[in-house]
Amino acid sequence: MHRVSGFLNRWLVFIGAVVVWELVTRLAQSPFFPPPTVIVQTAAQRWFSGPASSLFLTDIVFHDLLASFGRIAAGWLIAVVLGVSLGTLLGRSRTALDYVGPLMAFMRAIPPPVLVPVFLVLLGIGTQMQVSVIVFGVVWPILLNTVDGVRAVDQVKVDTARSFRIPRLHWVFGVVLPAATPKIFAGLRVSLSLALVLMVVSELVGSTNGIGYRLMFDQRAYDLPAMWAGIVLLGVLGYVLNTLLLVVERRVLSWQPSQAAAVGG
Repeated sequence: MHRVSGFLNRWLVFIGAVVVWELVTRLAQSPFFPPPTVIVQTAAQRWFSGPASSLFLTDIVFHDLLASFGRIAAGWLIAVVLGVSLGTLLGRSRTALDYVGPLMAFMRAIPPPVLVPVFLVLLGIGTQMQVSVIVFGVVWPILLNTVDGVRAVDQVKVDTARSFRIPRLHWVFGVVLPAATPKIFAGLRVSLSLALVLMVVSELVGSTNGIGYRLMFDQRAYDLPAMWAGIVLLGVLGYVLNTLLLVVERRVLSWQPSQAAAVGG
């Protein structure tokens, strides 16, 4: 009963919104806003009506959905490696950020979508261009949060490491990064949502497959239920990715008193 009540408390508003959406669209009978039941039927037909040999998945899943999943995963992971690495170096240096700070502020102010034509000229249409757009857009939250986290390491830990003459490599991976992990995960959550947005934007402009490409194709073909199915898929994908990241964050930060209390409760 406790789990049922918890599920209802968490999803009651969402279920109510879907019911209202269904009723309103049924009454309006607008071709531009299909009911959720029609969207679900369209999604099932487009993605899960394939042969049993391919686990009932259609060609659209392999041609478009998996391509988008690969791009967002590649772009986000590359941004994580770059952001954490550069953020650690800049955060531990007393003067490096003073020199590169203005350049970083200038580059951060450039909206990543406006650079899509530049990447198209440099890299052409394809996965390299899309991954580059994702990396450029999502690296900044990770980088800046890593810098803040590294700079906020407790001075007592710094003095203790110096007194015991801990090697620099052990100091970075054993003290600095664990202490900065809460800030880093805050940047990871922001960057993950940005990666999803930039994946769609890059596929709308320069792609021959992917979720964004399929959305544009369905819109131009006036297949509005299929277009809405793609939009709903993006919402589901964003929720799933954020949930998985939160699970990882709780496990990684389980040593923190607040996280331990939350897990215990």
